[in-house]
Amino acid sequence: MSSLTHFDAQGQAHMVDVAAKPATHRVAVATGRIEMQPATLALIESGTAKKGDVLGIARIAGIQAAKKTSDLIPLCHPLALTRVALAFALAEKGNAPQVACTATVETVGPTGVEMEALTAVQVALLTIYDMCKAVDRGMRITDVHVLEKHGGKSGSYLAAPQS
Repeated sequence: MSSLTHFDAQGQAHMVDVAAKPATHRVAVATGRIEMQPATLALIESGTAKKGDVLGIARIAGIQAAKKTSDLIPLCHPLALTRVALAFALAEKGNAPQVACTATVETVGPTGVEMEALTAVQVALLTIYDMCKAVDRGMRITDVHVLEKHGGKSGSYLAAPQS
């Protein structure tokens, strides 16, 4: 395993210098889910939540979050994103009805977009929580992780399938 890149030789935190890195097409895909009561999922599905279109608002929140990642994560580079897309899948899996969120983020630049994809997923899921907490405070955000990333010197990464 290589050393952590956000620390200099003296152990001080710093923003990684990417000036000498070539601009390449970079893509990251992240996912996560929020588990809820069956009635909460039905409310989201029907579009009758008191605060409005839960998934539409969560999609916009996720897009905004990806664009603001460097404002939230101290050592992230501000990036000119070329694409941010969020998709939601509703499922009744056993005792855990859920909404899964997948974010795809792209740029052409010297550094990757994994943090932007992860931030988009987290904020989209937090928005779902915020919009539905009046009826279900027990919702649980879980399994947020990078599914894949492409571009740059380190090449591609694909997460191992989860069982």
